[in-house]
Amino acid sequence: MGAKTKKTANTRAGLLQAAHDVLMEHGFSGLSTRRVADLIGTPMSQIQYHFGSKEGMILALFEDMNARLLARQKDLFESQDLSISEQWDQACTFLDEDVKSGYVRILQELIAAGWSNPVICDKVNNGLDGWLVLLTQAAERADKELGPFPLFTARDIASLVSVAFLGAESQILLGRERSEMPIRQALRKVGGLIRALETERQGGKS
Repeated sequence: MGAKTKKTANTRAGLLQAAHDVLMEHGFSGLSTRRVADLIGTPMSQIQYHFGSKEGMILALFEDMNARLLARQKDLFESQDLSISEQWDQACTFLDEDVKSGYVRILQELIAAGWSNPVICDKVNNGLDGWLVLLTQAAERADKELGPFPLFTARDIASLVSVAFLGAESQILLGRERSEMPIRQALRKVGGLIRALETERQGGKS
C-alpha cells in the first residue's frame, strides 16, 4: 500500500471512528459533519470526499461494523465444535459485546431514522437480511438435530429469534432491563431449554 493510499485509508477510518463517538454521545439527531471533522481536526470536505454526506458516512459506519459482526457470527454458526446450546450462549455473550461496542446503538438509531428515510431503510434492511440468512441456517441445523418442530419452519424460528434480539436491544437501550424485566438473563435461559432438548435427543439415541 502506497503512502497516499495508506493516508486516505487512515483518514477514512478516523472519520468513521469519530462518527461512532459523536453518535454515541449525541445520537443520530446530534450527529453533524462539523462535529465529526472537528473531533479529528480535519476539514469537512474530507467527509464529502470519502462519503458524500452525513448520511453516507453513518451508513458506511454501519456497513463496516455489520460486515465484521456478520463474519463473526458466520464463524460461530458454522463451527461443528460447538453444540447448538453453546452457540446460543455465545450469541448472548456477543449481544453483551455489541451493546458495549456501540453497534446496537447505531443499529437502533438507524432503524428509527429509516422510518422516514428510504435510503437508510434500504441499507438497514439489507444489513438485517444478512442476519436472517445466518439465523435461518442455524435454525435448519436445530431442526435437523433437535426437531422436527411441528408447525414451525426454520424461517419461522429465525424470524422469532431475530425479533427477540432486536426487541431486547431496543429495551436495553431504553434502560428497561431491571429485576422485573431481566432481558439478557431470560435470553440466556433459552440456552438451558436447548440443552434439555440436546440431552433428550442424546438419550433417545442411546
